Amino acid sequence: MQLKWLSSLTQVTAQQWDMLFINNTPHAYPFCRHAFLLALEQGGSVDSVHRTSKHNRGWYSQHLTLWQDNILLAAVPGYIKSHSYGEYLFDWLIAEAYQQHKLAYYPKWIAAIPFTPATGPRLGLLSADLADSLLPLVCAAIKQRVAANDFCSAQWLYTTAPLQHNLTEQGFLARHDVQFLWQNSGYKQFDDFLQQLNARKRKQIRHERQTNGFSIKTLHGNELSAVHWQAVIRCYQATYLKRSGHHGYISPQSFIALAETMADSIVVFAAFSGETEQDIVAAALCFKSADTLYGRYWGTLIDAEHLHFELCYYQGIEYCIKHGLRYFDAGAQGEHKLKRGFEPVMRYGSYLFADTPLSGAITAYFQQETEHLKAYSTQAMQALPYKKSS
Repeated sequence: MQLKWLSSLTQVTAQQWDMLFINNTPHAYPFCRHAFLLALEQGGSVDSVHRTSKHNRGWYSQHLTLWQDNILLAAVPGYIKSHSYGEYLFDWLIAEAYQQHKLAYYPKWIAAIPFTPATGPRLGLLSADLADSLLPLVCAAIKQRVAANDFCSAQWLYTTAPLQHNLTEQGFLARHDVQFLWQNSGYKQFDDFLQQLNARKRKQIRHERQTNGFSIKTLHGNELSAVHWQAVIRCYQATYLKRSGHHGYISPQSFIALAETMADSIVVFAAFSGETEQDIVAAALCFKSADTLYGRYWGTLIDAEHLHFELCYYQGIEYCIKHGLRYFDAGAQGEHKLKRGFEPVMRYGSYLFADTPLSGAITAYFQQETEHLKAYSTQAMQALPYKKSS
């Protein structure tokens, strides 16, 4: 058995990689697909040394793989990082503490999907039966790199709960986050969902869904023309430029690659000011699996009241109802999702740090953070707008 660290997904075929993560399921979790990660790489969204914005640098492919002869048995999508942008399960406070104590915090290695705070598989296996025997080998390889000072820490972000449990048994520290997830209770139409809310929230949502003359369209990946994509990218870049001072994490070249290779997983909710393809003034780009819609990238050229709610939340809910999807994961953060029927759910990470004088403080911090998040989640459940059971 051989362990290899890959600096590019071109070093493994799509068939080899995807067998581990989607197991021939056509609509599995989309973000571990070879096509998705390769689009980020070849489009320069990661591994690029030519960008001037610090927000678009500092992601370098370092995928961990295990082979037997020429058969790929296991893989972890991973990246070496020189900053903490684009991760969402943020560690800025820890990085600041390291800096104050004059300790090196970077480079670090993360098992994660770039710019994608969506829970999913982080350890791909050719067979589930291999988990117990291969995970210790994977963890040993990571620990070896940390011990050799190749990485100051190793972090698994947005793992499944079972993987976090197994990583804890391998010596990793457990960390948590809270996101908001909409869950389909077998609704037949959007109004069925509204009827489960209290009267004040029903009225508020109906008011917010007034589109003020814009035409709202749902476009699947195979329906998106080059002109559509140019408009979507323009909206995305304009919003990032206004909010963060740069054009966004995903390059136009990566978007175009995704359009070519992942059309079957893409859904766009777009607002049109006119009748032509160029008239898109706002758009929400989503990906889908067999049971989940993932809201990923939003952008707008105008400041229109409630248009963000319509494209990023209500259109997604309506789509899930129409297509029988169980969940709508609309992304990280955003407590305002709670008021629109998205329930708090726990998310998971696992961390391994090189031994420093801060090790005990980090362990205590994670424990306190988890207790706070559990209490917050309980409180948030009480604030949901659903009718109270009698």
